Amino acid sequence: MRAHNGDRMVTHGRTVGDPDRVARVVEVLGPDGAPPYRVRDETGHETVVSPGPDTTVRRGPDDG
Repeated sequence: MRAHNGDRMVTHGRTVGDPDRVARVVEVLGPDGAPPYRVRDETGHETVVSPGPDTTVRRGPDDG
């Protein structure tokens, strides 16, 4: 997985009805875009993550 500042990390819900969680990458801590990443979620909370297989990266601006 590779990400850049400003990309969105989408962690998909694990069960039916569990919503996706979206966070914005605010800092890439690994070499050449690799994990870990400092991200900020919708509530403004920041944390450092090393995403798993249930997470995807969406580049560029929000889809709407």
